[in-house]
Amino acid sequence: MYKINESQAAKELYAQLPLTIEVEDFSINDKVFYPPQKLSITDTPMAIGGKGKLAYFEPWGDVVMFYDSFSENSSLFELGESVSGQDDIEKLSGIITISAYDI
Repeated sequence: MYKINESQAAKELYAQLPLTIEVEDFSINDKVFYPPQKLSITDTPMAIGGKGKLAYFEPWGDVVMFYDSFSENSSLFELGESVSGQDDIEKLSGIITISAYDI
């Protein structure tokens, strides 16, 4: 489960939920999916940190779920971070459903 921040990009992603979408391996530290609509990065902070971060890679329009540390990138914007299930991110594959959950 992720807690999203108050950025414009995170709000736009939230507005697209629920999503049933394919999650893919990208690198050795993350999983990605492509939301139906690109997100605006206006007032969205750069992604800093590592394991458990939810980010948006603006040039390709993919949402990135990091399960290990990563290097900062000027095109990577933070959407939120994992609050539970962080160790399960690496196991995700195929079609998943992403929905909103208020805590």
